[in-house]
Amino acid sequence: MVFDLFQYFNDQVKLKKNQLLPHHNTQQAEQLISDTNALVLGKLIYDWQTNATQTQHNIEQQNPSYIESIHQQLSPSIHHQPALNPTEFNTLLQHTIQLQLEEIKQLGDIGHFGKYGLSHVLTSQIDYLFGQADDWVWQSNQLSTLIGSKKAIEEQENTLNETDQDTETMSHAHHDQDQHLAEPTLAKTPTWAKIVEPVVALAVLAYLYCVYTQLTALH
Repeated sequence: MVFDLFQYFNDQVKLKKNQLLPHHNTQQAEQLISDTNALVLGKLIYDWQTNATQTQHNIEQQNPSYIESIHQQLSPSIHHQPALNPTEFNTLLQHTIQLQLEEIKQLGDIGHFGKYGLSHVLTSQIDYLFGQADDWVWQSNQLSTLIGSKKAIEEQENTLNETDQDTETMSHAHHDQDQHLAEPTLAKTPTWAKIVEPVVALAVLAYLYCVYTQLTALH
């Protein structure tokens, strides 16, 4: 089982969110941190896929020029972060890059992963990143594999919600039908019958009166 680095990095950066993003509420700060982590981790994965040997060397040596190159390549993505000004974004981006490189190096050193182990860890992170960010993130770090993943997740959730609603509607319909069948059906008296009933009663009374008077006369 591979460790979820994306969530781990999010948790680590959130510990300093008040220092990195002091002018943003918790929800905004956590979203910005999540996007930036996805941006950087996706870039590292892309670099590993492109040139694993060189990327491994840069991670192990904590190469300052490599850190700066990542920063320069990802900086233009600030245009997709309207809630951040360039100074805040550069600070958050720089912190995130350094954190991820240090943590990945430490993970590799402790686990004695080597090139093969690190390759397995990094490439497996694509599964954890799936659907975690908008397409501008994957376009910026060139991890095109994940373009459209968030939309796919949203469509899947909408389908599940619609299925749940249909199931609930059918359940209610069956319940109402069963309740209707269980209740005794009362014959509804037509309006005309209500009008005729008194007339018929009077006619019967008149008939009985006539019979009574005839019997009285015979006596």
